[in-house]
Amino acid sequence: MQFDGGPDFSQPVARNGYAWWYIDALSDDGQRGLTVIAFIGSVFSPYYARARRRGEADPENHCAINVALYGKGGKRWALTERGRNDLDRGINHLQVGPSRVSWDGTDLVIHVDEITVPLPSRLQGTIRVSPSATTRDAFVLNPLGDHRWRPIAPYSRVSVDMVKPKLSWRGHGYFDWNAGDTPLENAFSGWTWSRSSGAAGTTIYYDGERRSGEQFGLAVAIGPKGRVTTVAPPPPASLPTTTVWRIPRATRSDLGTQARVIETCEDTPFYARSITEATISGQPVRAMHESLLLDRFATRWVQSLLHFRMPRVAR
Repeated sequence: MQFDGGPDFSQPVARNGYAWWYIDALSDDGQRGLTVIAFIGSVFSPYYARARRRGEADPENHCAINVALYGKGGKRWALTERGRNDLDRGINHLQVGPSRVSWDGTDLVIHVDEITVPLPSRLQGTIRVSPSATTRDAFVLNPLGDHRWRPIAPYSRVSVDMVKPKLSWRGHGYFDWNAGDTPLENAFSGWTWSRSSGAAGTTIYYDGERRSGEQFGLAVAIGPKGRVTTVAPPPPASLPTTTVWRIPRATRSDLGTQARVIETCEDTPFYARSITEATISGQPVRAMHESLLLDRFATRWVQSLLHFRMPRVAR
């Protein structure tokens, strides 16, 4: 039986579409971070993009559980795409190959068993996300309503217990869901997104450009009990571009304050993930931040590079 507010991993995904469940966390001491993304219809997969160019593609034949560890102890990255024969899912579980994400009624439990790239090593362990509350509030991201976002558990405690590599830490985390009925790059040119958490809850800023050229933005504050409120965002604040691929970055911060990048976690040809610091309502906050350039992703030269970060193993 599904717990009210659970993630529902069984929902249908349209041909050429996608669904992903995203988790991030930052340790209490500020020294470590992680992201986990479970994909049905892996949106940044060169294999799925090639299948879509041939016609209607099956998202369940392009699935993955992406795990990334950051900070003290070194960076680890795993993203192996698998086919429908390695997928098992129901309302409360999603298994792709040897890794599994499950909802036990109150917590999200992630059992990780992956191989890192480009240098192969094993990632094994358990991550537990314990929400203070869940929310069913969902937001449409485009006028047609066929791309949607839901912050499932935006204010959570996270425990990380890895066997390989050997590490254990606790921190605050976040859990959401995105889904679309068409390819992401068909609807958007790009976006920036950030989430920060404090005693008062979690704040999320979503700013982007639709394929039509129209700008969109969401600013949402969610309290520890799950109350969702749209708020007026602070002004835009510039951040330096990434060093290698020159990805532009921007965030939000109180008028008269400056934002800065604490760490660049990912610097790829079309995507950057960073830990940033800004001032929100007079308080300094650290945030998980991403910048996405879908025009770059759609180019063949970028997709040709992605095979090195996203191997595919399908039975």
